[in-house]
Amino acid sequence: MHPAPSIVLFTVLSGLGLGQLVWLGFGLGPDDGPFRWIACALALAAAGGGGLCSTGHLGRRDRAWRAFSQWRSSWLSREACLMVVAMAAFGLYAAIWCLGGVRYWGLGIAASALSLATIYSTAMIYAQLKTVPRWSVTPTPALFLVTGLAGGVLAMGAVAALVGVASHGWWTALAMVVTIGVVIWWQTSAAGAVRSVDGATMETATGLGFMGRVRLFEAPHTGSNYLLKEMAYEVGRKRAFELRRIGAVLGLLVPLVFSVVALLVGGWLMMLALVAHVAGMLALRWLFFAEAEHVQALYYGRK
Repeated sequence: MHPAPSIVLFTVLSGLGLGQLVWLGFGLGPDDGPFRWIACALALAAAGGGGLCSTGHLGRRDRAWRAFSQWRSSWLSREACLMVVAMAAFGLYAAIWCLGGVRYWGLGIAASALSLATIYSTAMIYAQLKTVPRWSVTPTPALFLVTGLAGGVLAMGAVAALVGVASHGWWTALAMVVTIGVVIWWQTSAAGAVRSVDGATMETATGLGFMGRVRLFEAPHTGSNYLLKEMAYEVGRKRAFELRRIGAVLGLLVPLVFSVVALLVGGWLMMLALVAHVAGMLALRWLFFAEAEHVQALYYGRK
């Protein structure tokens, strides 16, 4: 599918911010004054900024409010509602913590649970689409949850390094290891799973596979259209390999190494780890959309 820059920024930034909300709500992080102010502000800014980016690919932005009206049936609507409630709950928790120096654990845990539910709802927008097997038959929710939590704890380590307090490097290293495991699991399962789902090939889509190979006799039309541009987008194999390698190195390996080394030489490396992670996640998330094959492309003879 053709990846809109706004949706790539939305999923990366909101995941980072919501992941940080989860850790802060659960009580991770020191009670140092500058830390709590900067950490809470960064978390809310990333989550809110990501939410605003989600309107960038809308044809009519003035109708974005309607996304809140279908929460009973739409994962997108549930995500929008949960995002607002989670940020409101955490905003109250952050105000009491920053101004009064007291953490209300019940409110913090509620904000963390709502943030986790928001990340899960974002993932389910894509995981529910049976017409995109790469999303529906792979652990998309696990991928979003783990990368969001990893980015959140990286952001907290960067803020701790910025204000000069003890860094939670081991938490970050653990999160990075889990992230690498989930991403590898997702990548290795995706290629084979795409072809194992009904409708993933022309033979299974037409039901004529028992007769042999099915091929397109004549194209549906001679010109391009919206579906071909948006739903049958193709990324070159070489380009995809390079982006995946860049994303894996910058988004996963570099933060993991910096997180461990920061325990020995100083927390300032955590800031570089966060920058590398965001850059790598932008590349991997772009591929997440660009490599998603929509089964309707079979109608146009695409593999």
